[in-house]
Amino acid sequence: MRYSDEILNEVKESNDIVEVISQYVHLKRSGRNYFGLCPFHNEKSPSFSVSPDKQIFHCFGCGVGGNVITFISKIEGIGFKEAIENLAERANISLPVNTSQEDNKLEELKSKVYKVNSFTANYYHKRLYEPRSKIGQEYVKKRKLTNETLEAYNLGFSGNFDELYQVLRKEGFNDEEILESGLVNKNENGKYIDRYRNRFMIPILDVRNRVIAFGGRVLDDSKPKYINSPENIVYSKGKHLFGLNVAKKGDTKKLLIVEGYMDAISLHQRGITNVVASLGTALTTNQGWLLRKNAEEVILGFDSDGAGQTAIMRAMEVMQNMGCDMRVLQMSGAKDPDEYIIKYGSARFQKLMDEAISLIEFKVKVLKQSLNLEVAGDKVKFLNEIAKLISKIDNSIEREIYIEKIAKTYNISKEAIFGQVNKIQYSGKTKTNILEKPKQIIHKKEENTNKELKEDTIKRENIIISILINNPENYEYIKQNMKIEDFQYDINIKIVKELYQELEKENSNVSSVLDKLQDEEIQSHLTAIMAEDYGITDNKKAIDDILKKYEKEKLEKRRDELIKQTSLEQDKERKKKLGEELNEVILKLVKIK
Repeated sequence: MRYSDEILNEVKESNDIVEVISQYVHLKRSGRNYFGLCPFHNEKSPSFSVSPDKQIFHCFGCGVGGNVITFISKIEGIGFKEAIENLAERANISLPVNTSQEDNKLEELKSKVYKVNSFTANYYHKRLYEPRSKIGQEYVKKRKLTNETLEAYNLGFSGNFDELYQVLRKEGFNDEEILESGLVNKNENGKYIDRYRNRFMIPILDVRNRVIAFGGRVLDDSKPKYINSPENIVYSKGKHLFGLNVAKKGDTKKLLIVEGYMDAISLHQRGITNVVASLGTALTTNQGWLLRKNAEEVILGFDSDGAGQTAIMRAMEVMQNMGCDMRVLQMSGAKDPDEYIIKYGSARFQKLMDEAISLIEFKVKVLKQSLNLEVAGDKVKFLNEIAKLISKIDNSIEREIYIEKIAKTYNISKEAIFGQVNKIQYSGKTKTNILEKPKQIIHKKEENTNKELKEDTIKRENIIISILINNPENYEYIKQNMKIEDFQYDINIKIVKELYQELEKENSNVSSVLDKLQDEEIQSHLTAIMAEDYGITDNKKAIDDILKKYEKEKLEKRRDELIKQTSLEQDKERKKKLGEELNEVILKLVKIK
């Protein structure tokens, strides 16, 4: 559905952009704006700007920009409508439910799938306690799962063949709703068969406590060991974390992320309640932001095998610019967190978490494993590599602490480390301020209409748009002298159309056009204009200067056309008229100069 401007404004006004973005990006004030590392591309110096006055963000590095709705849409990987709903929920705003027929159908199907999932989770949970679920009950005993844990995660056991399908049909759900949930498959013979048969069932809930998917563990030697829900209308595995809804009931300033469902469940039962799992996938960017949003410190507790170490490196790559403290759990004597806590107990596991090492220490440790420090060449290489790592740390106190610790641990002179770090930093120094606004990038579509367009022309158009947004009282004067068709840059034409429409309605809040121009390239270009300081002190003079330039260009173009036409014209009378017009044009040009 299309929400009204009133609703959109209420949602935006109730969600300050600095406050919202600060949950994802570490921002630092510089002048009137805030700066941080862009969450949408890798960078070392902050070029991501957030304006509390204009309620926009813009990255001067990659060019992305928009308002608070755009940001949530991009960072959470959701659509415009879902972003509005997300922000409305944050601000406790009730949204209207009037939708188009198509929207209604989609929302109704989503609602039904949530109900199918919820009913199924409860059905499987109740079934686990029945005599016919003996295999499931034996597994519960073997894993020493308490009744409190079974209830907390609503764990269950699935039946045979088409048992769930028949139950869901009796409950009133139709085939479309059941198939969309992914809980039932339809085979080539047209038979409906349950996806999960004789499996220990683990419902997956989102942070709003809605059942969105399932994981099913086999209890014999069958393969695969786990079957997970396919992605569907309510579930995208890369956007969720298993157990976050349970962990959020406690303190999540520090969050431990593990690989498997059972790791998280086992740890939670034994008192480690701030734990989530990555749904069996390599950590995604969306999952990284979920962690960053909910925790100040993230501990990577992946398995100690090769795959687990690879997962750690991937997670480090994903989260390195997200502005949270990352640590790595160091386990020995067990292959995964579940085995460790059962073997050594909760107190020892908590100690492991408290002593989790930093990313620098982990990288140094991995580097050490590939080298023999008894060999001079390897030791030199080791020193050079750790110096590179430490030189990337901005905080001088933190840098010194690491140097002291590494020097002591690996028996290397701290003076040697300091010397190499200083050498790297000195050679890489630039005179630019890291919070200095980088040069604006103008993103242009590669279309034939814009290939020959001058940078100066685009800038002039940008200035007119900036004046319309910041000083809409100049609209009538601009409209009288500049028609929409006078603009040449295709993106600016689309922006100006919307601006003129809003200003004709006497809507002074013209920055709302961002909501109507949902094309990413257009939004980025408009926020670049809004973020730019053109140094205009007199709007009327600036407009007049630009209009003069436009007039001059038109006259110069006409002059060149007339010169060409005159040279080719054979008819004397026609040639005379062209000459007279050419003289008039030249006189006008002289006056403009």
